Amino acid sequence: MADKKPVAKKKKKTSQKYKMYTVSGSSIERKNKQCPKCGAGVFMAKHADRVTCGKCGYTEFVKKGK
Repeated sequence: MADKKPVAKKKKKTSQKYKMYTVSGSSIERKNKQCPKCGAGVFMAKHADRVTCGKCGYTEFVKKGK
């Protein structure tokens, strides 16, 4: 039989949750909006024309003014 080489595991990306917050003094502010259905801790993704929750699929469309 031929010798098989071990398969290398792929590295996972880090969650980068630190990018969702800003620290100013002794307070912490959230950058993105949170999902009204899922509650605190579930951020909504910003797109060009909408804001979407990745967990439940809730979407709010953004109106563009002239």
